Order: sequence, then C-alpha cells, then structure tokens
Amino acid sequence: MPKRTNPISKTEQAVKIIKALREKTKGMAPTMSSVLAKEYNKDPFIILISCLLSLRARDVFTLPVSRKLFEYARTPQQILDLPNEKIEEIVHKLGFYKQKTKILKSVSRELIERFNGKVPDNFDDLLSIKGIGPKTANLVMAQGFGVPAICVDTHVHRLANLFGLVHTKTPEQTEIELKKIVPQK
Repeated sequence: MPKRTNPISKTEQAVKIIKALREKTKGMAPTMSSVLAKEYNKDPFIILISCLLSLRARDVFTLPVSRKLFEYARTPQQILDLPNEKIEEIVHKLGFYKQKTKILKSVSRELIERFNGKVPDNFDDLLSIKGIGPKTANLVMAQGFGVPAICVDTHVHRLANLFGLVHTKTPEQTEIELKKIVPQK
C-alpha cells in the first residue's frame, strides 16, 4: 500500500493561491487605492473617501472622479464646506450620487465631531462611523496606516469559498476565517 501523504494546510494553500494571483496579475494596472495612496502620501482621509466613492463602481471610473473631488476638498471640513450640488455634480458618473454625497458629508461630520477631524487608526473606531463597513475599514487600515488587513468583498468571499479556503456564508465571516490562515506578510 502506498504511503499516504499529509494534505496541504489551509495556510499553504492560501500562500499558493496568493502567489499564483500575483503572477497572473503582473502588468495589470494597480488598484485605485494604491495609486491614490502613492499620489497623496498615504493620507487616510483620501483613502477613506475614495473607497466610499468606489462602492458599487469600478476603479476605472472612480479614480478620475476621486481626483476631481480632491481638487476641491481634501479634508473633512472642506467636504462639509462644499455644497451638496457640487459634490453631486462631481460624483454623478459613479451612480448613487445623492446617497454618496450624503455619506461623504455624514462621515466627514463624524470625523470632525468625534475624532477631531482625523481618520482614526483603529479598526473598531472606523467601524463605529455610520457608512463605514469592514471592507472599507480594512482598506483604510492597510493603505492609510500600513496595518496588515484583508479587504473582503463579495468577490473575495466567493473565491475563498470556491477555492475551499473557507466555508462561510458572509464576507464578514470570510474575513475572520482568512485572518486565521493567511500569513500577515
């Protein structure tokens, strides 16, 4: 009878998948958040606002819209000072522009009232702000503060389950399970 080999661990499987994805995506355009982090010196507010704009929109559309908005406003107070109509005009191409304008104003107001106008460098504080979910909080932590984080959207959730890395029902559950098996580096 042939000797039975040990199955590959979830961590080893995750590392193999990550390496394969890195190889297959070489030469592709960098993510919007990476581009903006570089252009705006990893400003957490820039990362946060661009991520909120990107919800339900593609990076190819969100990047120029974000840059246009940042010509007018790069702080929570500047967002609040901009008339809603101006923000709506700028973000209109992304869809849901009235809702996105409300979220940008609400988040900016909370940052001023609760955090002295600064984006908190704490995951739980970020989540406590209405309009910020786990994916956005993780993206801000990673790109804005250099903290290892996993941004799980519906695509990551689906693929992690498809690859057998996790067996979860929601992106939030997937994030928890991936944190257990994906090395921080």
